[in-house]
Amino acid sequence: MAQVALSIIILSYNTKQITLDAIASIEKNYPEEVMSGKFEVIVTDNDSPDRSIDAFREYKKQTKIKSFHPVDNGGNIGFAAGNNKGIPYVKGSYVLFLNPDTIVYPKTLTYMLDFMEKHPDAGAASCKLINKDGEIDFNCHRGFPTPWNAFCFFSGLQKMFPKSKLFAGYTQGWKDLHTTHEIDALEGAFMLMPYEVGKKVGWWDEDYFFYGEDIQFCYDIKKLGYKIYYVGEVSIMHIGGASSGIKPKAQNVTTANVEGKKRVQTARFEAMRIFFKKNYSKKYPALFQWIVFKGIDYLNKRALARLTI
Repeated sequence: MAQVALSIIILSYNTKQITLDAIASIEKNYPEEVMSGKFEVIVTDNDSPDRSIDAFREYKKQTKIKSFHPVDNGGNIGFAAGNNKGIPYVKGSYVLFLNPDTIVYPKTLTYMLDFMEKHPDAGAASCKLINKDGEIDFNCHRGFPTPWNAFCFFSGLQKMFPKSKLFAGYTQGWKDLHTTHEIDALEGAFMLMPYEVGKKVGWWDEDYFFYGEDIQFCYDIKKLGYKIYYVGEVSIMHIGGASSGIKPKAQNVTTANVEGKKRVQTARFEAMRIFFKKNYSKKYPALFQWIVFKGIDYLNKRALARLTI
């Protein structure tokens, strides 16, 4: 039996078909690895109303993936906790957290594993994430959301000066997206790490329900002295927002209703508050923190108003 090199954890919530498509892309493009057990797939489900878990159990009966584990999380416990439910099943030296709304291309996973082997200083790495329209998802290539970076992003300064080190700190737009280099934070849609690094961090921070947890994970990894890498030479396709439904490009695939979208938007801005409190509260005076939280409240109200239009 081949030693497990990679454990792929996919969290699903009401995304049955696109999750099956993501799994099928792995099975199709990495037949030797999945049939030998070198790659294993763990799909955890947050009690999807569409009964995705039943479809995953049926898939297990006919798949050629030697090590395939459907996991029923028993409720909609959020992104961080939902991913953590897959950890007890991990047997691989490396763990890849992969979103369900993805298609994994040939050679990407083997290239990324080879990169990690050659870079023992890497705490986590992402490949290039490309949307269906061919654009790169900037979320896979980010700086930390310091108050200044957040201000520039939400005020529009980042869009006006997309390659400026001063104004584009959140997207780090001055870096070549077709090359490999260090970044502050990648996206939870494709997050590859050594098992031992995740174990040292304690895996996903369950104080976050949805959004922000990937940035916190990267922040905690870097605190341990590891580097976060963006590998621009290989890619996957990422639709983005299939579960949340708040991204315009996902409107034709999402099953989220308006109330669900409102909950996600609220969780998104709550994640901003949590991140600031955890990581920046001791760095800034009380008045500045009050201004930051008022700004987050305003952005939240504006986003919710747009959902009702």
